[in-house]
Amino acid sequence: MLKRNIKITFRLNQKESDHLRKLMKKSGLSQEAYFRQLINGLVPRDLPPPDYLSMMQSLYDVGAALGRIEQKARAVGTVDAAHYDEAVQLFRQTVRDITAAVILPEKR
Repeated sequence: MLKRNIKITFRLNQKESDHLRKLMKKSGLSQEAYFRQLINGLVPRDLPPPDYLSMMQSLYDVGAALGRIEQKARAVGTVDAAHYDEAVQLFRQTVRDITAAVILPEKR
C-alpha cells in the first residue's frame, strides 16, 4: 500500500502554471517533490552549476588523500595530530558549508 495515498487537486491559471513549471525546472524537482518541500517549510534551491559535482568530487578526493596521509603519519609518529585534526575538521566543515549553500533547500 502506498504511504502517500491522498490525492490533492487544484487549479492554476496559465501564468501561474508557467511560473510553477519554470521553478520546478530550475530546481530539477518533480511537481510532487517541489510541493512536499514547500509544505515542509523548505524553499527548493535551483540546480547547482554543472561543474559543482566535479568540484565536490575534487574536494572529496583531497579529503581522502588527507585521510591516507594521516594514517601513515600516525603510524610513523611524525605528525602534529592536533594541528592535522584541526585542518581536517576545517576541510569537512567547508564541504558541509558549500553543500548547504548550493544544494540543500532553505528553511523559510
